[in-house]
Amino acid sequence: MATMADVARHAGVSVATVSHVLNATRPVRPATRDAVQAAIDELGYIHNTLARSLVTSRTKSIGLAVSAISNPYFTEIFQGVEASTLEAGYSLLVVDPHDDPEHELKAVRLLHERRVDGMIVAPSAAPGAMLDHLAHAKVPTVFIDRLVGDAHDQVCAENEAPMARLVTHLAERGHTRIALIAGAPGLSTTTERVAGYRTGLAEAGLPYRPELVVDGNSQATGAERATHHLLGLDRPPTALVTANNAMTIGALRALRATGRRVPGDMALACFDDFSWADLFEPRLTAIAQPSRDIGAAAVRLLLDRLADPDRAPRTLRLPCAFVHRGSCGCTD
Repeated sequence: MATMADVARHAGVSVATVSHVLNATRPVRPATRDAVQAAIDELGYIHNTLARSLVTSRTKSIGLAVSAISNPYFTEIFQGVEASTLEAGYSLLVVDPHDDPEHELKAVRLLHERRVDGMIVAPSAAPGAMLDHLAHAKVPTVFIDRLVGDAHDQVCAENEAPMARLVTHLAERGHTRIALIAGAPGLSTTTERVAGYRTGLAEAGLPYRPELVVDGNSQATGAERATHHLLGLDRPPTALVTANNAMTIGALRALRATGRRVPGDMALACFDDFSWADLFEPRLTAIAQPSRDIGAAAVRLLLDRLADPDRAPRTLRLPCAFVHRGSCGCTD
């Protein structure tokens, strides 16, 4: 089996230089780095990261805790995290907290036991126990999607203004009874998107009607029930906004089950675009979040924190895009 000394001889450099290339402990000229990498590839050298971790107390690994990895939104965040982690020379450990505070605490403890250098976490609606554990363990952590206070590094999308844009767009189409299927209570995304809904109504000169805001619990089944409830009102809405992609699916199921056509019987606009949103008939008007950019930004924040543990915490908000299609009643 090839050793680091073999790589150094083959590349014509010192063992220290090979170490700097492998461990990113000092800048190395691109030509030298390429020569070392070529020698590694040719000799089949495998770097012993476990042995290095015993010396440095670093494992060169990052933990990622996000729920519902099958959700296209979180899948794209995962892709952003994975690509940036790999580029930085780190390995990635992934757990699913299931958006449950008790399971979330177990998942974070598991990552801590695996001695990850830092974590990226999408917190639940009640993350108190998890936050206490991380504070006590002093694990560098970046929170994504949901905010937990200004004392932490965080990355999320803009929520309020994009939601208001959906509402005002529907109002411009002549709708005065615009309903919202909101996400799970306690999440910052839910709070901000409800605020954006109210802002949009105010900008359109429409009153806020509490009966038109129904909790869909961020899930398809919850949104399906919420849509049936809204359709059963004495004066049902003529337009519907869903606050995430899973709830969009639930709303569409309910509309189909009751024979409602989109947009003829119900205009629809959704927060969260996804890769197959334009395969529906009609194609779905949506807010597209910069999911992969959120994942990549989270890795950068975490690496900055590892390099400078005492720097001030930062919250990054990334802009969304309004994707105009036909489900709102416009010509696609």
